[in-house]
Amino acid sequence: MAISFDDIPGVEWEPGAGEFITVDPELCIGCANCVKVCLGGCYEIVRKKAVIRSLDKCMECGACWYVCDNEAISFSWPPGGTGFRTKWG
Repeated sequence: MAISFDDIPGVEWEPGAGEFITVDPELCIGCANCVKVCLGGCYEIVRKKAVIRSLDKCMECGACWYVCDNEAISFSWPPGGTGFRTKWG
């Protein structure tokens, strides 16, 4: 059963975060590490390469960037305080 992100207390997602994560298809080797660690389900493998499905539920943890051994993922926190927000910090 899939978790609805609307059911997580104290967490909200604000639209309009913009493009703060990118995948370089030239560097991606399709290892799927990003798919495995992403709690928001933001990635999928298409034609043996990681692609961003959607950043709507990105938790901005940077785990995808951290586990990308080939440095194909570029990550920066979204500007303007948009994206993942929690009332606990």
